[in-house]
Amino acid sequence: MANPGPDITAAPLQVSELFYSIQGESTYAGYPCVFIRLAGCNLRCSYCDARYTYEEEPRLMTVEELLAFTRRYPAALVQVTGGEPLVQEQVYLLLEELMWEERLVLLETNGSIGLGRVPTAVVKIMDLKCPDSNMSDRMNLENLKLLTPADELKCVISSRSDYEWAVSLLRTHIPAMEKPTEIKRRVKILFSPVTERLSPELLAQWLLDDGLQVRLQIQLHRILWPRKTRAF
Repeated sequence: MANPGPDITAAPLQVSELFYSIQGESTYAGYPCVFIRLAGCNLRCSYCDARYTYEEEPRLMTVEELLAFTRRYPAALVQVTGGEPLVQEQVYLLLEELMWEERLVLLETNGSIGLGRVPTAVVKIMDLKCPDSNMSDRMNLENLKLLTPADELKCVISSRSDYEWAVSLLRTHIPAMEKPTEIKRRVKILFSPVTERLSPELLAQWLLDDGLQVRLQIQLHRILWPRKTRAF
């Protein structure tokens, strides 16, 4: 049942694709998930694998239409992603409505836009763009203060220099990163390799050598469907 407050039929969102699949990333990897991939992005990462979100013509859908799609899978997680979902004003209403319907919602965001308006109960999965993305100077580091132990911080690593940059920045802003006893009391930190540039095995070895309390993330969907580059 929709929240009776706002008009959820007005001001449609620009949508790139909707699909139901296995969650391939984050600490929720492996769970069935409904994906709402919104169109448009304010960044242009060098390794972007979803350029179609800003290159192709989007479809316009109301919040109610998006809710209707998620209701077809009532037991699944819901992930709102992009592109960059926070560039669209109506996304906040969508998130609030999903909270009203008591869904477990993941928001994947690129870290350049302030998170202060995101509902508290939404799980924020924020990127920390490393230098090889060519977008590291666009990060809003104030967001790091808003992340809770329920949230996740993802660093996509292309090279040794990316790795060292990420470790240095995180040691400055999240000193508890190297304390095993603090894992449950701080934001979850994930390092994910750009597989075309850096082997997962090498990144794993760096983490082992440095003893960092960071989770290595491999994209599960690429293992399950190696020849599939997008949902449809």
